[in-house]
Amino acid sequence: MSATFGGRSGRQGRLSQWLRGRRPKEESADPGGREALLLAAAAAGLPLAPAAHPGAGYGCSCDRVGCPTPARHPVSFAWQTQCTTDRAQIERWARHQPQANFITATGMVHDVLDVPLKAGREALERLLDSGVEVGPVTVSDDGRMMFFTLTRGTPEDEDEWWPCELDCHPETMDEHPGLRWHCRGSYVLVPPARLPGGEEPGLRWLRGPEHPLPDPLSLLETLTDACARHTGDPAGGAWPLRH
Repeated sequence: MSATFGGRSGRQGRLSQWLRGRRPKEESADPGGREALLLAAAAAGLPLAPAAHPGAGYGCSCDRVGCPTPARHPVSFAWQTQCTTDRAQIERWARHQPQANFITATGMVHDVLDVPLKAGREALERLLDSGVEVGPVTVSDDGRMMFFTLTRGTPEDEDEWWPCELDCHPETMDEHPGLRWHCRGSYVLVPPARLPGGEEPGLRWLRGPEHPLPDPLSLLETLTDACARHTGDPAGGAWPLRH
C-alpha cells in the first residue's frame, strides 16, 4: 500500500515540479504581445502615456461618475508632458499597470485622421489602388478607423486649424460621425486597447507603426469624400480636435 501511495506521491511531485517550472515563463509572458506592440509604437516615434481601462460592465477604471469616454482617456491630467517614447519608462508602465490602455499625444510628431469604419475602408482601398502612401492605420470595435499621419505642426494662424471650441470636447464626438482631425492638444488610443464590453483588444493595427507617416493632405480629400457619402455630411465633418 505504501508503495502504491509512494508511486502516486512521486507522480504528483513530478507534476508539481513541472508546473513550478512552467509558472515563471507564464508570468513573464506578454499576453497578446501588448508590451511589444507598445514598444513598436514608441520606436516609431509615437509618444505614449497610460490610459484608463474598462471597469465593471460598460464602466471605466477612473473615479468619474458617468465617465463620457470610458477606457479612452489618459490616467493623468499631465498626459501631454507625461507622454514619452522612452523604452524603459514604457516598460515600467506596461508591467506595473497590466490592465491599462495607452494613448498617444497627437500634434507632436503625428496627427490622426479619425473616420467611420465604412468610410475608412472605402477610402483605404481607393488610396492604395491609386498608389498613395498610406501610413499606420487602426481599426476599432466601436466602428472607427484612424489614419496616422505627419503632424501639420504649429500653423501661423491657429484659427485655421481650431475653429470651434464646441467641437473639441469628447462628449460631443458621437454627435459628429464624420472625419475628426486629432492634432495639437488631442490624443488617441493605441493598440492593443480594450474597450468597454469586450475582453479581446477592441483596437487593433490594420497597418502597423512600421509604415512611414504620410502628409495628412495626401489623404484628406479621399477621406472627406468617403465620409460625405457615408454620413450624408457634404463637408465630411472634418476639423482638428483638441481634448
